[in-house]
Amino acid sequence: MKQIGKYLLGLVAAALSVLATANAQEVAANSIESLNVVQQGQVLNVKLTFKEPLRALPPAFSVAKPARIAFDFANTTNGLGKTSQTFNEGDLKSANIVQAEDRTRLVLNLQKAMTYEASIDGKSLVLALVPSAPTQGQAAVVEHFAKAQPAATENSIRDIAFRRGKDGEGRITVDLSDANAGIDIRQQGSNLVVDFTNVSVPSALRKRLDVTDFGTPVLTVNTVQKGANARMTITPNGLWEHNAYQSDKQFVIEVKPIIENPNKLVQGTRGGYQGEKLSLNFQNVDVRRLLQVIGEFTGMNMVVSDSVGGAITLILKDVPWDQALDIIMQQKGLDMRKNGNVILIAPREEIATKEKLDFESRIQIGDLEPLVTESFQMNYIKADAIQRLLADPKQPLLSKRGSAVVEERSNILFVKDTPSRLDEVRAMIAKVDIAARQVMIEARIVEAGDSFAKNLGVRLGWRQTFPDGAVRIGGDSTAISGNLDMGGTSVNLPATPRTGVPGSLSFLLFNSALTQFLTAEITALEADGRGKVISSPRVMTANQVEAIIEQGVEIPYQQATSSGATSVSFRKANLSLKVTPQITPDGKIAMKLDVNKDTPNTRLSTGAGVAIDTKHVKTEVLVENGGTVVIGGIYTQETRNNTTRIPFFGDLPYIGFLFKNREIIDDKTELLVFITPRIVAENLSVR
Repeated sequence: MKQIGKYLLGLVAAALSVLATANAQEVAANSIESLNVVQQGQVLNVKLTFKEPLRALPPAFSVAKPARIAFDFANTTNGLGKTSQTFNEGDLKSANIVQAEDRTRLVLNLQKAMTYEASIDGKSLVLALVPSAPTQGQAAVVEHFAKAQPAATENSIRDIAFRRGKDGEGRITVDLSDANAGIDIRQQGSNLVVDFTNVSVPSALRKRLDVTDFGTPVLTVNTVQKGANARMTITPNGLWEHNAYQSDKQFVIEVKPIIENPNKLVQGTRGGYQGEKLSLNFQNVDVRRLLQVIGEFTGMNMVVSDSVGGAITLILKDVPWDQALDIIMQQKGLDMRKNGNVILIAPREEIATKEKLDFESRIQIGDLEPLVTESFQMNYIKADAIQRLLADPKQPLLSKRGSAVVEERSNILFVKDTPSRLDEVRAMIAKVDIAARQVMIEARIVEAGDSFAKNLGVRLGWRQTFPDGAVRIGGDSTAISGNLDMGGTSVNLPATPRTGVPGSLSFLLFNSALTQFLTAEITALEADGRGKVISSPRVMTANQVEAIIEQGVEIPYQQATSSGATSVSFRKANLSLKVTPQITPDGKIAMKLDVNKDTPNTRLSTGAGVAIDTKHVKTEVLVENGGTVVIGGIYTQETRNNTTRIPFFGDLPYIGFLFKNREIIDDKTELLVFITPRIVAENLSVR
């Protein structure tokens, strides 16, 4: 029995040896014997002759830039005796044949992108290559935003403005004198260059704008004149993308920041997939092998999890490599994480589980991490304000074991927490503990008045004296002496002036016997006046800090108390300015304003006190730095035409004016309030 067992084991070993030898011969059964190239018209024929006929067409992929076509032959060796061969035949420059273990790759290096058709002819593989049509991915680097159109007049740049958008983007606005300017945009290194065709730049706009303080990706904007064209060079920083649009004569280019997403190979949203284009033709190929091909093409370091497996059939033509990778991961339920130029690919569940474990480990480490105490000297802000901010229950910055103590005398904050949390506190204090910017606000209150008055009146009297002196009508005998007294006149309608003394004209008629008298006095006044009162309060305050300035008097008045007695109280009649400014990120100033101007009115004084004329404006405005805005205005006009006359006699023709008084008034007043805010420069010094 033992001998029979040994015999059977020998037969099995011999059979296994024969099978292994057969497999080895099958693995290395084929090889490339020759490679020939022939140009026939526009078709370039490449013929590869093998030791054994091919069973199927080999998997292949192509690259657009640089133009290459690669073929993979499994279980094949390189029998040519060399790894490279130069042809310079048509658009084919050379061919590289590289053998790796049991696989051989043929790479055709082309002058430009070409398409091919493959066919098997006996022991030969025939490739017919023809030039491919230009694709969108092969367009010029320069982006022609707008084509130049003939303009009636010379085109020029009128203004260049820079603003920060609500999402942190930098917005450059260019005002053109004509909307038909040609505009080309291209990326030159790390800069963005915009050329305006046949556009001139005034000398005042040929300058370099430093816009770092706006907190956008844009650092500088430099505008120069290049011959007949204008060139604008935008220097961004970090990850960014741009878009541009034109509305009539205004051209706008926006540079937006990009927040890096580790789940994306290409950052940003513009253009979607942006990788180099390739073509893939694989039938039932291993996923790990396909990922290796993409990794070799891109040159990126790729780490594939051991749990990634399976096969896939993929036929793609001229697609970006990042899109091809995305398709593969979607089909096989994979996900990726990118760190620099290293890509980790694994099943979604595996990555999610790993990240969950990482987060839990960080939390446990934070609970066990030793605490460290650090002191922070506050320069411009109160330490207790930082303490309240750290302990805010809605968004606490300290850990559960952390604490913050304030020393008010020296304005020092002592924080005890883990080192990682202290780094966050330190970064937060660096952003908050800064000097507040100062703002000077000047208000001008202008009151203008234009008054006109015209008054015409008459006093008329008649008297007759009889010999016995029994009858007198209007006046007395003292009027004859030359000092006319109209105290007892029959018509008494003199001019009633608003200000000043009216002019008068009087005359006296009497008979030779001095028994009849006729006296008349005409008074007239015409007044025209103009006046202007300017009040200009100004105040300086810090950003977002309310400031008040006022000047005036306090008027006493008597007020009854609850006991029935009287007490003296005071009421203000002031010129006051109350303002709260806020400096916006783009350099403008938003203000809450409360302007009040009170003046005592002695003409309307009563026994209870003096009346007060009030002018009050309360509003919120947004003004450019150094700009002036009118926040309020009141215009009033008073027109009156008054006539006082004696019935019947005042309506008589020709002589009716002797029996009436006429007054014409036309008064105009206007109130305007101007506000001018100015941001005080940090390096401003008083000499």
